[in-house]
Amino acid sequence: MPNSTQNTIDDKTQAAITERPKSKLAFDEAVLAMPGGVNSPVRAFKSVGGHPVFIQKAKGAYLWDIDQNKYIDYVGSWGPAILGHAHPDVIRAIQETAEKGTSFGAPTLLETQLAQCVIRLVPSIEKVRFVNSGTEALMSVIRLARAYTGRNKIIKFAGCYHGHADQLLVKAGSGATTLGIPDSPGVPESTARDTLTAVYNDADSVAKLLEQYKNQVAGILIEPVAGNMGCIPPKPGFLEALRELATQHQTLLIFDEVMTGFRVALGGAQERYGVMPDITALGKIIGGGLPVAAYGASHAIMDTVAPVGPMYQAGTLSGNPLAMAAGLSTLQLLEAPGLYPGLESITQTLAEGLLERAHRYHIPVYGTQVGAMTTLFFTETPVYDYETALKSNRQHFQQFFWSMLNQGIYLAPSQFEAGFVSLAHTPQDIEATLDAAEIAFQTMTV
Repeated sequence: MPNSTQNTIDDKTQAAITERPKSKLAFDEAVLAMPGGVNSPVRAFKSVGGHPVFIQKAKGAYLWDIDQNKYIDYVGSWGPAILGHAHPDVIRAIQETAEKGTSFGAPTLLETQLAQCVIRLVPSIEKVRFVNSGTEALMSVIRLARAYTGRNKIIKFAGCYHGHADQLLVKAGSGATTLGIPDSPGVPESTARDTLTAVYNDADSVAKLLEQYKNQVAGILIEPVAGNMGCIPPKPGFLEALRELATQHQTLLIFDEVMTGFRVALGGAQERYGVMPDITALGKIIGGGLPVAAYGASHAIMDTVAPVGPMYQAGTLSGNPLAMAAGLSTLQLLEAPGLYPGLESITQTLAEGLLERAHRYHIPVYGTQVGAMTTLFFTETPVYDYETALKSNRQHFQQFFWSMLNQGIYLAPSQFEAGFVSLAHTPQDIEATLDAAEIAFQTMTV
């Protein structure tokens, strides 16, 4: 881990923390009702200091807080808002569906329609099961891999976050890294014992585990593009090597595409890189901003799931009609020709522009970008795994974060999160962001 001084707030950052009085009052009230005043830890702003901004509304590429400040948004509800916020077609689909009822606990046509859309778009999926969160999807995926193979151990990668299920909170990234607690109390040693940790972008580390635990590994679980230790792309040949190892050892290759699905390409990372997993987890964009996730695989694997097969998994609100309508509308809009090249191009303009301006003022940074995901790491050394990501200077990130926020640019309050660009962002938004970044870099203490 970086030294402890990088978790403190320096004087310059402290001076830049601008009070937003209504948000401050709202946070003071929230901490009395919820742990840390939030329902997901990274929202608490602990790694950047100050208090969180409370959002009142969003439209397109913009957010407004309850103090009436407007921001260009690069969080996008942590990924789902690829169309921008409150897209009129998605809102209309939700409204029309809500008029018929919000939940039935029974099959609907919308479930089948969204399932058929997912199967058409995601190369490896022949059948799909909807759930309500990414964590739930990954819990189910692990159970499915174990049920199908009859094995218990799972290989994951240091810094990859797959939700807060007990067996996956081992060297997790994202919020766990932000708070400095990569493992969580309450996770029994007996549960974590079957989770093996490999090094991202290092196929040899996986090969060694597969040999050491021969015929014991049910699945190799990976974010094909890491997003929860910042955006880190796979090195050329890395995913292909995992596919070969999984086949050789008769274990399942599992892609967590909760973040990358429909974002780095219409068919996700598996389409972009041409590597087919055995099981895929999806989330975020698949729900159009509502709580939806899914997992899917071949007929043979998915027929292990009840009521066809013996592996039990259920959910009272799974396939909720509002969520199905929002997801279906979103994916249908994303099928329009020519969207993804333009989205990638504007993201690349942002990523390259940030690097150029940082270097102009001799700020040590390293940038990554895949599709509509990007991260600016405050380190001059290349970032390709968890350990290299942790070399980032968190005080520099704090200074940058607050300068940008004060100029109306809303970034994730953590060095270890990806930034997301949407189809609603305009060239003018990107230019305004780069202008703000230039001021941030110019005034930064190095």
